[in-house]
Formats: sequence, C-alpha cells, structure tokens
Amino acid sequence: MRAVVTGGAGFLGSHLTDRLLREGWDVLIIDNLITGSTDNISHHSGNERLKFIKQDVTEYLFVDGEVDFIFHFASPASPIDFIRMPIPVLKVGALGTHKALGLAKAKNAKFMLASTSEVYGDPLVSPQPETYWGNVNPIGPRGVYDEAKRYAEAMTMAYHHFHGLDTRIVRFFNTYGPRMRLDDGRVVPNFLAQALTGKPITIYGDGSQTRSFGYVEDIVEGVWRLANADFHEPVNIGTEDEHTVLEFAKIVLEVTGSKSAIEFMPALPDDPKQRRPDLTRNQQVLNKWSPNVILKDGLKRTADYFQGRLDLRASVS
Repeated sequence: MRAVVTGGAGFLGSHLTDRLLREGWDVLIIDNLITGSTDNISHHSGNERLKFIKQDVTEYLFVDGEVDFIFHFASPASPIDFIRMPIPVLKVGALGTHKALGLAKAKNAKFMLASTSEVYGDPLVSPQPETYWGNVNPIGPRGVYDEAKRYAEAMTMAYHHFHGLDTRIVRFFNTYGPRMRLDDGRVVPNFLAQALTGKPITIYGDGSQTRSFGYVEDIVEGVWRLANADFHEPVNIGTEDEHTVLEFAKIVLEVTGSKSAIEFMPALPDDPKQRRPDLTRNQQVLNKWSPNVILKDGLKRTADYFQGRLDLRASVS
C-alpha cells in the first residue's frame, strides 16, 4: 500500500506517518513546512519507504506511480495561525482540498479529510454530534479556519456523491502530544510551556469554558480504524473526558510540579464555551474505539518532550 500524506511533517500528520510505516505502507509526504518541520520525521531518515516533497498543496499535485490512499492533513491549525496567515488557512482548506481530491480521483485512491470540531463553532448543544450543523461566525477571527474546514467537508462530499470517490471525513477534537509547536498558541502547549518556564499560566476568560483532550497516539488509532472502515460521513474522534480550562491549568501545574501563578486575561472573541464530542457514531463505525492514555500520563509525556525542546533551544542560544 502507498499513501500520500499532505501536511505529513506537521504534528498530526507525522504521527499518522509513523503509524502507516509501522503497518508496512510506503508514504509520500507533501508539505510546504509553513507550520510543519522535518524534525518531526527525521527519525525516519534513511527509510526508503518514506519520501518527502516540499510543496504547497494548493498548487498542482503531480505524483508518479500508483497511490492507494490520500490523507489530506495539511493546514495551519492554531489560533495564532488564523491571525498570522489567514489567507493560507483559507487556501489550503479550499484549493488544497480541491487539488488533493483531484489527485485521489486521478489515482482512483481512497481519500481522508482531516476536519475539526471547529466546524461546530461555539456550539449551542453539548456534547456535539456529527448531525449538529454548528454555530459559526464566518467573519470572526476564527472564521478563516472554521469555514475553510466546512468548505473542505462540502467539497469532499461532493466528490464522493458526484464522482463516486471513496472518501472519509474525521472531525478532530482537541488533540495533544509530542511534536506540537512550542509557540502553537493552543491551550496544551501554552500552559505546558508557561509552567515549564515558570511564567504565569494565562487563561482567557474566567476558565469555565470546557475542552476534551485526546492523546495523539489514541487519536491516530481512531484514524487508522476510520481508514479501514466503509463509512463516508463525518466521524468525531476525541475523548469525552471534559475539563474546564481552569481545571486543566491546575492539572498542568500538578503534572509539571510548577509553581507558576494563574492569571486571567480578557476572553477571546468567538472562543467556544464547550468542546465535547458525541461519540455515538464513532462507536458504531470504529469498532468500539476508546482512548487508552489518561490525561495526566499523556501530559507527562508531552511535558517531557517540551522540556527537551526548551533545553535544546537554550543550548544553541
């Protein structure tokens, strides 16, 4: 089997690449490294079953040979990216998805879109089932990502219905683990980096907003099961282990042993108040998939990774 993974040098894409290689697949990564890094795949150096092309996936994609599966995982995915690079976020969701789907059609390959719980916006129901259409502000600061992914889902389903393409859509909820960027801007790297460096942990709003955190190893297992399932509508992959952001900050302090203070900042616009997946469809489609890594254990592994990155940064500065 041979797969193309767009965004394969990113956080999720690189962990998916690890899994595909372990399963005996050949993998071609296409990534422009706008947020990814070859450090994330350097442990595969010399592996002839892994190839890398540095390219923007919004441009024409040409791949020699047969391809069995395309995993479209390319996209900046953190709030600071939405501010710094809103146009690339929109383009990779629209043009990039179109190009990746076109490649899948040309190669008669299966296709998976990495979508997100952000398609639900600031939800009016909780937990969020895949049948919920969302509450999204299309012109707000998060709109570039929310609407790019909603458009990408519509494009994927159009290719499925019109061209008969064998597609899948995964909606990721908050996923964390090693290889996240230190400056990612999302809650896990923010809190861990602040705790490990003794800086105050900054909470935007009163901390009552909730998140459900899934460890990347568990999430990739869900992706693998979806890739091998015969199902074409969106599927939530995440954990029902829901915490307020304030509770999560206290867990980070406990795991790291940090003495950092907690500071409250003004709430961010359109910040979702609740994030928890309804996993009813997930359980039906993914053969009763469930996460194995408990939050404190996953955070400890992630904190160890971040500490290593911080030590490396200090040694070269």
